Amino acid sequence: MKSIYQHLLSFLLIIITTVSIIGYAEIKSVTTQSYEQNYRRMEDYASSLGDLAASDQKNGTVMLNSEFLDQLQFVLRGDDLHLHIFNNQGVQIYPKSRRLLRLKRNVFAVLSSGKEIHVRNNNEERSYLCHTRNPYTGVIVPWMSGHKIIGAIWLGSLVKDVERPIETAKHNLINALIIALLVGLVMSIILSYYSTNKINRLSRATKKVQSGNFDVQIEYKGNDEIDQLAASFNKMVQALKKYDQEVKTQEKRRDQFMADAAHEMRTPLTTINGILEGLQYDAIPEESKPKSIDLMRRETKRLIRLVNENLDYEKIRNNQINLTKTKFNAKKILEDVVIQLRQNADKANDQLELRAPNELPIYADRDRLTQIIVNLVQNAIQFTTNGHIVLSGRRITHGTQIIVKDDGIGMSKKQMKYIFERFFKADPSRARLGTGESGLGLAIVSSLVKQHGGKVEVTSEMGQGAEFTITIYDQGYEQYLGK
Repeated sequence: MKSIYQHLLSFLLIIITTVSIIGYAEIKSVTTQSYEQNYRRMEDYASSLGDLAASDQKNGTVMLNSEFLDQLQFVLRGDDLHLHIFNNQGVQIYPKSRRLLRLKRNVFAVLSSGKEIHVRNNNEERSYLCHTRNPYTGVIVPWMSGHKIIGAIWLGSLVKDVERPIETAKHNLINALIIALLVGLVMSIILSYYSTNKINRLSRATKKVQSGNFDVQIEYKGNDEIDQLAASFNKMVQALKKYDQEVKTQEKRRDQFMADAAHEMRTPLTTINGILEGLQYDAIPEESKPKSIDLMRRETKRLIRLVNENLDYEKIRNNQINLTKTKFNAKKILEDVVIQLRQNADKANDQLELRAPNELPIYADRDRLTQIIVNLVQNAIQFTTNGHIVLSGRRITHGTQIIVKDDGIGMSKKQMKYIFERFFKADPSRARLGTGESGLGLAIVSSLVKQHGGKVEVTSEMGQGAEFTITIYDQGYEQYLGK
């Protein structure tokens, strides 16, 4: 069932239920009121006649004049009132009847105790009075002289007269129900359309998002639940748009990586294949064979490095490596890295400088720390030409910081946002010297530092160089774990 029909049905059921409850209570109230008013009227008549009977009694028996009662009955018929009088034995003495009519013993016993009896419908309560063509409602009132009954009177009116206000109330209720249904139907249609229109807008917007349109935004003015849902929907779409852009960016980087990897692998593979063919067909002179074999060895190592970097990153990213952390002097590691990479720096005409105290205690995995520093320094060499690179270390409260600063090409704020992500290259055209080809170096640095419970920060400006700072905390003070 469509939502608008559900709303319509709900509103109409509420209206019908409400009107029915109110109508039932009103009819019950009118019914009770009508009968109670009739009982009181009959009781007033009966009391007046009782006073006459008490003044006209003989031997403790009611003795009202028959001619007076006939005249009284004639007057009462104008109001559709019915009159019966009984003596102190419960025998009907007016109007006269060929049959002996008397009150039931249980009825007479109640009257003898001085209690009145209210009769709602004499045809349904035959223990009180005989059956009549038209049902009557009324009272049976005892006439007492002291504590002794001298007679009783039945005064009643037609049930249909008493229930006339009830019928009027019922007709009014039906009219009110019809009017309420018509008005409620119109209002339900308006309210249902208003509510379902919001839902339909959400549905249409959802379909657009499903088709890949993440620019959808729903306008809303109120603050009800649907409007709150619309606000949440807008935030969700914005998040999806951002995520979609990130995915596309990652896909673009992955494609670029695949292209770069294919290019980087094709060159050494072509070189190796050419040398092998030359060796196979004796096309390489004997004096050139050692150089050719050395070139083939370097290109093979280059291929292995490309593969190992990817495998290493996957292991690090998935926490599949175990760090063996110990406390040692990091100064020796920094000196080894400078010696290892000085040749690469010289090729770029860069000056590589080390600044660190003789004692630089650090709590880390020695091999992985070496990997971190090598990647940072290689990255600095890659993007610096004819420049100055400073590798430094210092102690801080409960930790050690290692800084790699260069005066190379630098980075923009946008580049710094993605610099530690996989496959990202700040300037792919500058990948050279056999280092940094994969775009994984800084991603590996970030993952390893986080697994140490430390942090890595970068500051840079375009054309002003870059400064990378890694912070490794002492044992028991690790932070940022799992972030």
